Amino acid sequence: MARPRIHDETVRRRLLEVSSEIIAQQGAEALSMRKVATAAGTTTAAIYALFGSREALIEAVVIEGFTRFAEHLQSVAHTDDPAADLLELGKAYRTNALDNPHYYRVMFNDVYGSDTTEHVDETFGMLVTAVQRAAQLETSEANMRAYRLWAYIHGLVSLELAGLTGSYDNATDHETAFVAALRSAASLIWESPQ
Repeated sequence: MARPRIHDETVRRRLLEVSSEIIAQQGAEALSMRKVATAAGTTTAAIYALFGSREALIEAVVIEGFTRFAEHLQSVAHTDDPAADLLELGKAYRTNALDNPHYYRVMFNDVYGSDTTEHVDETFGMLVTAVQRAAQLETSEANMRAYRLWAYIHGLVSLELAGLTGSYDNATDHETAFVAALRSAASLIWESPQ
């Protein structure tokens, strides 16, 4: 009788990394267990042992992306300057996307069929709380302004990941441009909608 093979966290993480790259670059329809196993240097049996199915693997990739995103946002300290904290939250959003570009692309792509509502609500809730703190707003108004800010940040980051933000000499120049754009956006967002 053969001994069951145990697959550790290192194998699991490698499978998630490889899967996120395939989905981000080729779409979820291109994800096959054989392709993932080959790229990860393991077997399809390892994937099934760790995830159970292709759909569960895709969902695990999405959850991993949102987990990393939440960790970046939660790393922002709360100070007695809520406006500065909000700016730091925007920078954490960008840092997460740059650190995890494949996961970032997968998280905001609807082809995987995973229900991300809970994960989106959790991360969006952090932004709403920061907006409420910074602007002393009621929840409904904070939601509206947080949504506008999220859309702006997401657009800036997506353009940067696509290489469409202009030519800067280094990462510091990109961050400086991002922060300047974020400050401009924040000033527009604080204005009441027409």
